Amino acid sequence: MLRRIRTFLAAIVFLLITLLFLDFTGTLHTYLGWMAKVQFLPAVLALNVVVVALLVLLTFVFGRIYCSVICPLGIMQDLLARLNRKKNRYAYSPARNTLRIVVFVVFVAVLIAGFGSLAALLAPYSSFGRIAQNLLQPIYLALNNLLAMAAEHFGSYAFYEREIWIRSLPTFIIAAISFAVIAFLAVRGGRTYCNTLCPVGTVLGYISRFSIFKVVIDEEKCRNCRKCERNCKASCIDIKNHTVDYSRCVACGNCEKQCLFDAIKYKLSLASPQVVNKESDKPSDSADAGRRNFLIGAGLAVTSVTLAQEKKKVDGGLAIIEDKVVPERTTPLTPPGSLSARNMQQHCTACQLCVSECPNDVLRPSTDLDKLMQPTMSYEKGFCRPECNRCSSVCPTGAIAPITLADKSSIQIGHAVWIKKNCIAVEQEMDCGNCARHCPVGAIQMIHPDKDELQPMIPAIDESRCIGCGACEYVCPARPFSAIYVEGHEVHKVN
Repeated sequence: MLRRIRTFLAAIVFLLITLLFLDFTGTLHTYLGWMAKVQFLPAVLALNVVVVALLVLLTFVFGRIYCSVICPLGIMQDLLARLNRKKNRYAYSPARNTLRIVVFVVFVAVLIAGFGSLAALLAPYSSFGRIAQNLLQPIYLALNNLLAMAAEHFGSYAFYEREIWIRSLPTFIIAAISFAVIAFLAVRGGRTYCNTLCPVGTVLGYISRFSIFKVVIDEEKCRNCRKCERNCKASCIDIKNHTVDYSRCVACGNCEKQCLFDAIKYKLSLASPQVVNKESDKPSDSADAGRRNFLIGAGLAVTSVTLAQEKKKVDGGLAIIEDKVVPERTTPLTPPGSLSARNMQQHCTACQLCVSECPNDVLRPSTDLDKLMQPTMSYEKGFCRPECNRCSSVCPTGAIAPITLADKSSIQIGHAVWIKKNCIAVEQEMDCGNCARHCPVGAIQMIHPDKDELQPMIPAIDESRCIGCGACEYVCPARPFSAIYVEGHEVHKVN
């Protein structure tokens, strides 16, 4: 019964948190946004003491059920492991404690140093977020667009189409490689990733050694058939010595289900944690070492399948409209509420939730090495609308602090810069004024150059009023280089 309850809860959690990343309307976040905030690492970075304390208490009482019921990456590994239908395929293997400690120390070191994007490569929630946003959301959007086409055929507008595009090729490749590696390890060895590389698993594993409820082996009833050991996806049951490595056990219940002699139970046990094999740092065989190898080639191959040729955009069906080129900003733009580029770099885990939720396609993962995969802003496909604060409301780590719409209208994330040589008012000597007409805060005024009223008017920017929303950059008709673009502020200002 306990195993069925765990499986049911894990399935519900996995479905809902996956939908949280796939949804582009913002509707589900109203009801499911808390699911991102109860993940362990986001709660730690957000200094959410209540959530962290509850998760620690949960682990101390029940063991590592966080890894099998709440963590989406852990649940995904269980689903992938089911692809291998071979029975009795697991075997006990000593814990790789040295590897776990080294990975954890490196993880903490890069977090303290402020390189959150590097730490995000190992963070389980962030890894799942990148996989969901880069690999699953395009499929979800394709299905949505099919529904939109069908609904439109019958005169209904219950669905609307969304463009499918790769926001960052490096992030897409990393997500594909991560999925390939985790899938390989899960299909071949169950919870290998959780118990060797995952820093959250290492922390909770130490706490779970002292948990109140444990898997206990009754030596008198045990017949040493090894069915429990061969069905333990954490490879933590040593039936020869009748011991369980509680630092790796995720309380899945598989062992109890397989035991025909009622010799293994998940129950209240106040006994001290059992000692794991002293040779725990030695690899059992070459196959175990192979589980840790990264299959980079497999990840790169996935990218070729998903890249699709974009449709040409035309003006009135006659002339092809050239796409804008991303301007080279001296200081990258970070979302309103992120306070500064440094704050974003220190607290963001690159989970991509804000990227998937952005309704205006403004956010995309950065390609800079020092903030790789963390969100940055650009305005080729839209601008940051003053009436939208969705990214600040979905961020679970505090990298983008919650802000009101009134606050957003007064936060200066950057300022507009006019490039004279690109402006059609100068180059083609014709009136335009698009940037001034669409500026939501009235920071751009059109003036005659040198007070010559015979000359077409050009934009004059009041930097003290500009909030860096990018409306001017987005609507500028100059191609391929915009005549006006937004330069970011290292530290955000408030009007």
